[in-house]
Amino acid sequence: MDSEVERARILIEALPYIRKFNGQTMVIKYGGHAMVDDKLKKGFALDIILMKYVGLNPVVVHGGGPQIGEFLGKMSIKSNFVRGHRVTDEKTMDVVEMVLAGKVNKEIVATINQHGGQAVGLSGKDGHLITARKLQFVSGPETGDRFDNPPEIIDIGLVGEVVSVNDRIIKSLIDSGFIPVIAPVGVGKDNETYNINADLVAGHIASSLKARKLILLTDIEGVLGRDGNLITSLTAEDANHMIADGSIKEGMIPKLQCSLEALKGGVEKVHVIDGRKEHSLLLEIFTDRGVGTEIVPN
Repeated sequence: MDSEVERARILIEALPYIRKFNGQTMVIKYGGHAMVDDKLKKGFALDIILMKYVGLNPVVVHGGGPQIGEFLGKMSIKSNFVRGHRVTDEKTMDVVEMVLAGKVNKEIVATINQHGGQAVGLSGKDGHLITARKLQFVSGPETGDRFDNPPEIIDIGLVGEVVSVNDRIIKSLIDSGFIPVIAPVGVGKDNETYNINADLVAGHIASSLKARKLILLTDIEGVLGRDGNLITSLTAEDANHMIADGSIKEGMIPKLQCSLEALKGGVEKVHVIDGRKEHSLLLEIFTDRGVGTEIVPN
């Protein structure tokens, strides 16, 4: 009887959040271990379906780095990385698009649909959903080094950054009762295809939709302090200070930068949560304590 009462209490705890977020859009960046573990994949699909059934509007943006690396390895194509971005020539781009839009995207859609949802897969190229341009890196300070040598431009190939989002497509799917699932590739002005960081795509889509929340699934508990302990809440100012003073480890920096841009774009809150924990998405949205780090405006 006690366990039955506890289950009822959990439902009651979720009620104010269900009421509060009814009709609101949530953008979820899906990646990491949650995409490769079968139990977690099923759990994620069920979380997304439940969100939709109780009146929220989930929009999924997914990564696929490990899957791309696996396919490139099978084809004996070596991967090189610059500041966390995969150097992407035309041959690599063909594999990236095939894996993200053709394999990973369709698997996520199929899993959601298999368990009772109505998901539709999209590439950023569909209907010019994501317009992109080539991402440029420079070596050293932009003003040159102490000998006044100009910085060197590093060409990392067909890696892009988001210029604009055609959110009419996403809104149309939401209004029709579907769950959009988006692969992070974009199209350039000359119809070239670009590989784009999934966190950045999720941030831009969340801003464009004025989403209530942006939720980033990671392979750690959330944002950790210098002592290695979880920080449950951060303001945008706190996050900027932690990046500036080196408190944040390198892999988390792009996620925080993406979070800060989303907040500037009108997103109310960003959550960085542990995708390795089963049903972490529901625990973060529908319980009092949550399970990760929330980032809020100042």
